[in-house]
Amino acid sequence: MTAPPPERARLATVLRELKGRTGLSLAGLAAKTAFSKSSWDRYLNGRTLPPRDAVQELCRLAGEPEGRCLALWEIAESAGSGRSAQGTHAPAPPPPRTGTTPAGSTGDGGTAHRSATVVAVLASVSAVAVGGIAAVALLLPHPDGDPRAALSPPPSATGPRCRGEVCEGKSPMRMKCAGAPETLASYRTATGASLELRYSQECGTSWARMWGTRVGDRLEMSAPDGAGAGDARVRGAEILDGVDADSYVYTPMTAAGPGAVVRACFHPAGGGGEECFDSRVGR
Repeated sequence: MTAPPPERARLATVLRELKGRTGLSLAGLAAKTAFSKSSWDRYLNGRTLPPRDAVQELCRLAGEPEGRCLALWEIAESAGSGRSAQGTHAPAPPPPRTGTTPAGSTGDGGTAHRSATVVAVLASVSAVAVGGIAAVALLLPHPDGDPRAALSPPPSATGPRCRGEVCEGKSPMRMKCAGAPETLASYRTATGASLELRYSQECGTSWARMWGTRVGDRLEMSAPDGAGAGDARVRGAEILDGVDADSYVYTPMTAAGPGAVVRACFHPAGGGGEECFDSRVGR
């Protein structure tokens, strides 16, 4: 059997650890998620790259924040598709839940009539679930303790969870601002780390990310207070362990309007010279 690519193998190792934390068997995972037992077997052994939704569901069951796992997924997806890490990635659609195949059927595909029925049922269930989740989100306090975020419902079920000042200091991954960002500038450090300044027009925020790093590396990004002059808001991130070093690591977001200059500074582990670069948000 051909070994999986290293990026996918790393992701599979983390997913197996999360599965162990849940205490669930493959059948148990299938019962609690939208993915079949055979699908989970392929995902956990690295034979197939899981859909983004599968990674999120396993993190939820294991009580694990999804940021690091999604960063590993993004690296594996990018490497598997041959796209640059700078590109944007559309999440793969989850496979249909498979069960016992009726005698005489054509397998997982089934007939066109059955497929249309399944799609219609899933669409109805999704609409009800989204409505319920939105209602609960409005009633519960925001996990970051920001009352403005609790009072601001997301613009859509799949869109970002914040905009502008409400996003200040929050994760671009968790707030769904990293779905289709613009890369303002890229930089390669003397130690070989890769850096990027990112901007989400939809969220009105900017952040920086790094990869190819070492434990102890630190990245800071800043932007003016608002779109004009003023005190810069500084947001930072540090590589804390080997998992971080194998992943994309993001700084928190800061609000940045058109015309704002955003700046990133890299501080290598063990000292060494600071390396900075900047870019202007387009109008």
